[in-house]
Amino acid sequence: MHAASCDYDFSMEKKYLITGATLINEGRSFKGSVLIAGGMISRVTDDEDAAFSEVGTDVQLIDGSGKWLIPGVIDDQVHFRDPGLTHKADLYTESRAAVAGGVTSFMEMPNTVPNTLTQELLEQKYRMASEKSLANYSFYMGASNDNLAEIVKTDPRTVCGIKVFMGASTGNMLVDKTETLEGIFRDAPTLVAVHCEDEATIRKNTALMREKYGEEIPVDLHPLIRSREACYKSSSLAVELALRYNTRLHILHLSTADEVQLLSDAPADASKRITAEVCVHHLWFSDQDYDRLGARIKWNPAIKTTADRDALMQALLDGRIDVVATDHAPHTIEEKTNTYFSCPSGGPLVQHSLVAMLEMSRHGKISPEMVVEKMCHAPARIFGVDRRGFIREGYHADLVLIDPDDPWEVKTDNIHYKCGWSPLEGAIFHSRITHTFVGGHLAWDNGSFDNSRPGSRLLFNRS
Repeated sequence: MHAASCDYDFSMEKKYLITGATLINEGRSFKGSVLIAGGMISRVTDDEDAAFSEVGTDVQLIDGSGKWLIPGVIDDQVHFRDPGLTHKADLYTESRAAVAGGVTSFMEMPNTVPNTLTQELLEQKYRMASEKSLANYSFYMGASNDNLAEIVKTDPRTVCGIKVFMGASTGNMLVDKTETLEGIFRDAPTLVAVHCEDEATIRKNTALMREKYGEEIPVDLHPLIRSREACYKSSSLAVELALRYNTRLHILHLSTADEVQLLSDAPADASKRITAEVCVHHLWFSDQDYDRLGARIKWNPAIKTTADRDALMQALLDGRIDVVATDHAPHTIEEKTNTYFSCPSGGPLVQHSLVAMLEMSRHGKISPEMVVEKMCHAPARIFGVDRRGFIREGYHADLVLIDPDDPWEVKTDNIHYKCGWSPLEGAIFHSRITHTFVGGHLAWDNGSFDNSRPGSRLLFNRS
């Protein structure tokens, strides 16, 4: 894959005309057609036969009959492990997996090696992505107890946000000093995204479990160690600080019914100052699945009860939770088979997030229109992503064509993660991603990748 450039000639991209698909966009589902030219959405019509007679013979036709066409998914929380942990994953492999799953843009976390705690290290990641990523990309600036001077240099136009770990994390990224947290919430020039678990509570719970079980703690006790109390104590502190300083706060991967009570059901747009995310695994699994899957579903925050799972889905539907993402965080299967304290938390999901949500839709838990709202539109609005996340004329042609009735099973031979496994192995999904366009480039076409053009750096429109 060659490096992207600001002077890339998008006019050289192929033109495509997608006809006869059901467009799911901005709360509507309707039969229509979309013309892609110069990497952009050139024309959208709900009349399949109208206005395209003049497009010329250089247009590649794609028959969307029986398929759904949606904007590309924007995943606001992934860990692609690059640099420093590339035995697990890297920007090339995981962006390919993302595109295969209909994710056209991602926002990646700073707990790589080295931790992304300076502007120089941040820009190094952008340069790597311009050479390696098949999807569009942005990277969070990391926070520590002693890098506020670097945080305030962050450009809101070109960086998705500041990431603060208000709970245990990798390396030097646990922010637990009161004065540091206050400084970040007061002075951050852009959105602050937080991982909320109270470290003192986790340490106390860990000591009690270690006293009882020694080093052989059963993995199903993980939600009691990284408990609902630890989550709520940290999330409520984040909300308190955001209200005090009028911070643009985004709470990542909510896992409890308790935390939902901290949130507003105001519309998810640029004016909403406190927004929240839920991850697919907290909507799909519950603590009943630890017996079957063990450490494969060991995440931080922990997967909790069925009541928590149901409350999270309800909050998603009523607008208190704004975004669905993955927290895609791969580890090797060897690492995941270690004992509790040696087994890292996290798992791969970015290839299967959209089809998992559409499967929930098939079972009546959420409408397809709401899936698109929470995975495409809302991330674009609340982050201020420039001209992505919607099927609109003049927007970048990040588009996903889906066959909603083509069952398939998740198996090792169709997994594209570098780690080679998924906690969803054996699941049957009825929706299949047939085409994924990234900026007008057909990056995924019925099981085949075209790596000839990388994705683009996301830009943000923020006041």
